[in-house]
Amino acid sequence: MRTSPGSDLTESLAERVRAGGPLRLEGGGTRGLYGRKVDGAALSLAGHHGVVDYDPSELVITARAGTPIIEIEALLAAENQMLAFEPPVFGSAGTLGGAVATGLSGPRRPFVGPLRDYVLGARLMNPQGEVLRFGGTVFKNVAGFDAFRLMAGSLGCFGPILEVSLRVTPRPRTERALVFEMAGEAARTWVTGLMGRPLPLSGAFHDGQRLHLRLSGGEAGVAATKAELGGEDEPLETWAAIRHMTHPVFQEPVLWRVSLPPTGPAESFETTAWDWAGGQRWLAADSVDPGVWGHAARLGGHATLFRGQADNDQVFQPLAPGVFNLHRRVKAALDPAGIFNPGAMYEGL
Repeated sequence: MRTSPGSDLTESLAERVRAGGPLRLEGGGTRGLYGRKVDGAALSLAGHHGVVDYDPSELVITARAGTPIIEIEALLAAENQMLAFEPPVFGSAGTLGGAVATGLSGPRRPFVGPLRDYVLGARLMNPQGEVLRFGGTVFKNVAGFDAFRLMAGSLGCFGPILEVSLRVTPRPRTERALVFEMAGEAARTWVTGLMGRPLPLSGAFHDGQRLHLRLSGGEAGVAATKAELGGEDEPLETWAAIRHMTHPVFQEPVLWRVSLPPTGPAESFETTAWDWAGGQRWLAADSVDPGVWGHAARLGGHATLFRGQADNDQVFQPLAPGVFNLHRRVKAALDPAGIFNPGAMYEGL
């Protein structure tokens, strides 16, 4: 078992929470672009950090919310392990709590699953400053309603995440990056066919001009797939730029993240780029057009205003009344006073 003592600020955080809100939860301050603006006093969790438990043989790590992702990944790399869902890290200050609260997964997602599938347990603070524990650290302890998975993508609306237990995976023996001169829709059709075969694919991204594939696995399998698919080799650093969203396609002043069925029609979106083998599209625009939400819904998907400012500060796909009421009931159960990150996702939550 390996740990890093860090700093446990549970008691001081509880005192501040009991003093009342509204409170704006903050970690490393790297993900402020995501979600709606929150009015409230800052409650910083960046100082609440440290690895609580890590046993490489168990493939589980537990760390406090303020622990930097780069620190966690360095510890895992020393044991030839990794976070398979590849959360984007928007700078060295990015924290585990921020990664879980935003729920963003990287380019490996369609091949290994999303961040929420790797969360085994979490500790949350309620408005009375009490610590609530959800889930555990092994699969057999995960029974009933998976309340801990609600933390993934919640933007802190249910309360401060104090601690998270994550499943980790072994690193692949070898990886190789390939690039192809291929139009977007033709590439999407081709990749869809490739995904139906047992190939060592771990990334499929189109930047609007070229298709980028990543192969991960055993040396023989990767070499054989490269020989079959062809393409040109490119640096693996390309995939770091895709994962952390430093690639040029993500730098537009107005940028929509559109999730659609990978095999469905989407030509009318004229997206700038796509990831997740076509399941995630990126749409750059000159201005914010609210019609994007309706268009995404008609195609069986949803859209998020990743960068830009809508007139009503709306960011996420509007919810149907029944779904919105369900969100409100969960919020009321965990944060009845509505003091934690009020309105971060939707007005009234």
